[in-house]
Amino acid sequence: MSDPVVYGLELDLDAVTFQGILVESGLAPRRPAEYPERLDRILRASDLIVTARLGGRLVGVARTLTDFAFCAYLSDLAVARDCQGRGIGRRLIAETRAAAGPETSLLLTAAPGVEGYYEAIGMARVPHAFRTDRER
Repeated sequence: MSDPVVYGLELDLDAVTFQGILVESGLAPRRPAEYPERLDRILRASDLIVTARLGGRLVGVARTLTDFAFCAYLSDLAVARDCQGRGIGRRLIAETRAAAGPETSLLLTAAPGVEGYYEAIGMARVPHAFRTDRER
């Protein structure tokens, strides 16, 4: 019997471990993964970090900015490639929603090419969203 995936809140997640899951998930090219100091700032400013561990190994993370009263922005959802397709991403989102509370709405920006995943798990597209891009 294989180990169960263990979900938890880890606000003290370190930058090196976070960097590892960004690489393992394929999300690293879309994040400043080559800058551990910047990853550390990102983590320290996060309100909610939900993790998935398998045998102690970090296999998934959901990182969110929220006020716990109205809105929550799920900025990073990363699952190691060798663990995708097991429901880990869906569970990370469910754990994030539970921790953010029933008064919050959850918003995220999908990486190109994976929009269908979010639709398949029941998230609605938001047609009237806007953004400005980072300078670096």
